[in-house]
Amino acid sequence: MIIIESKRKKPATILKKYPNAILADVTSGAKDGLAKLSPFYPHGGIPVPFSEGYTATCVEAIWQGLKVFEGADVDTSLFYNDTMKGLKRTVRRFGKPLGHRKGVNGTELLGYIDARKLIYIPTYKWVLENKVPHIVERLKAANDEGKTIVLLDYDTNADVENSKKPLSHASLIKAYVEGIYPYGEILASENKQKKASRKSKKSKKKDNNQELNLFEK
Repeated sequence: MIIIESKRKKPATILKKYPNAILADVTSGAKDGLAKLSPFYPHGGIPVPFSEGYTATCVEAIWQGLKVFEGADVDTSLFYNDTMKGLKRTVRRFGKPLGHRKGVNGTELLGYIDARKLIYIPTYKWVLENKVPHIVERLKAANDEGKTIVLLDYDTNADVENSKKPLSHASLIKAYVEGIYPYGEILASENKQKKASRKSKKSKKKDNNQELNLFEK
């Protein structure tokens, strides 16, 4: 079972609700390998949607770089930012956001939810499949073994259609591992086959909240 909780909560509070859970910080501030699951982590070589020939360091660089404001168009310089800092583009600086450009040289502006579906979600999926598959497989194995995994994220909104709150990337990890929306249609049959295979290699490790070494490498 995978649960999403706010990183702002005290671990003791979470563990009181989910005894023996594995607490997994998936933010950029994580102290182990799970930081690689953050949209800010500079993996490099991530294809920019609808932009042939362009790649970026991280998911957030793509999301912010394709934003269009009243006072600014796309910013491809963000695609090269590997510091995990200075990626946000604000209304205070650039004015009212008009949407996300569908590709660096595109003419179409996408609304917030459409941009989430066509840019952010597919890009994060690409990272899960191409940059951190080893971590994803360990999460899948732990989930299949019946362990309770609490993913800690600053944002906890899992509703793709909710435009009032940022989408939790932890919810996308959960969706990918469990094969549910917005990744379910693609992964349902694939996960069923892999689940049967992983059961034959069941881990003998004891389940407890210190077991973060499952995800460190």
